[in-house]
Amino acid sequence: MIIFRQADVYSPGYMGVNDVLVCGGRIEAVGDHLEGGSGCSEIDARGYFLTPGLIDQHEHIIGGGGEGSFHTRTPEVQLSALIRAGITTVLGLLGTDDMTRSIESLVAKAKGLKEEGVTAFALCGAYGYPSPTITGSVKKDIVFVDEILGLKLALSDHRAPNISTEELIRLASDVRTAGMISGKPGFIVLHMGDGERRLDQVFEALERTDIPVKTFHPTHMSRTPELLQSGFRLAKMGGYIDITCEGGERIQDGRLGTGRVMGILKEARSQEVPMDRITFSSDGQGSWSSYDGYGHLKEIGVTDVGNMYRQLKYLVIQGKMDLSEALPFFTSNVAKALEMYPRKGCIAPGADADLLLIRPDMTLDTVMAGGKVMMAEGNLKKKGTYEAEY
Repeated sequence: MIIFRQADVYSPGYMGVNDVLVCGGRIEAVGDHLEGGSGCSEIDARGYFLTPGLIDQHEHIIGGGGEGSFHTRTPEVQLSALIRAGITTVLGLLGTDDMTRSIESLVAKAKGLKEEGVTAFALCGAYGYPSPTITGSVKKDIVFVDEILGLKLALSDHRAPNISTEELIRLASDVRTAGMISGKPGFIVLHMGDGERRLDQVFEALERTDIPVKTFHPTHMSRTPELLQSGFRLAKMGGYIDITCEGGERIQDGRLGTGRVMGILKEARSQEVPMDRITFSSDGQGSWSSYDGYGHLKEIGVTDVGNMYRQLKYLVIQGKMDLSEALPFFTSNVAKALEMYPRKGCIAPGADADLLLIRPDMTLDTVMAGGKVMMAEGNLKKKGTYEAEY
């Protein structure tokens, strides 16, 4: 058992100064001056913020990229990178490359990350169609593979498979039904490009069927102003839209510079978009790139999973946003979108003990995943199996 003593607790709403008791990988109690009992260790959290761990719902855990030929394939994520980024739950997926990478490798990586101490899930599918799977069926992958929660697909992008609306409806129906049978969320993550059709096919599918709007989870929604407006419309209908974080001021492949996110959120509020329908993710281990006028690759790089925490820190420090207002985009909103709330994304009795202890200057101090301390006082306590010694 472990007790965090006298922390400023954000669940993500502010709960005041409290103790938080962790036992058996779950939060046992939240309250003032809790009794720990014999054998209970304590962490002095006075003056620090205690928050839920971040949930990254869009991460290329076995790497992405490869669009500049084989040498541009990006590497797999390492456990230590997730811990340093405060990510305690991750959803892995494929991107453009479903030829040299496979769903089998993706699920194996998710299983490995779980064995190393974090919570990990995956999606079948990729940009293309028919969707790559393990069992030969999208429905069976979702039903029978524990880690697989839904499907990945690309729309309105030059790399997209250009499926018909009828095919999109069939996929959504299959994913929805498989989710119901397996007790999973059953959704389609839609990689959105800058094509002029934007979310038109999604709106047409919703108009023609009874498929719930929550079945469609479009991401990279900041790619163009027009796409963002389509996303706002979907959010007002009850759907979720995902914004891809960026650590600096560069805008690449749909990712926003940290400062521009404040403008997006301000615009959303002015249009009365439900803020609990907006989520942020890293697109970590994917690649960003730029091309010259002849279409030749000029530069390419790997997106850092740490962009999520940097984005949170920017919103609070430079953006002057209250921590309780900024946190939901990375925690409770995501948990609700993935139908994991209140097991994930909050600090409450019965929730998973995925916790971050943050210093007043927003430096990440301690990371707990599944009740185990993975980083303490800024020092890693756990690394991946094949990472270098501490």
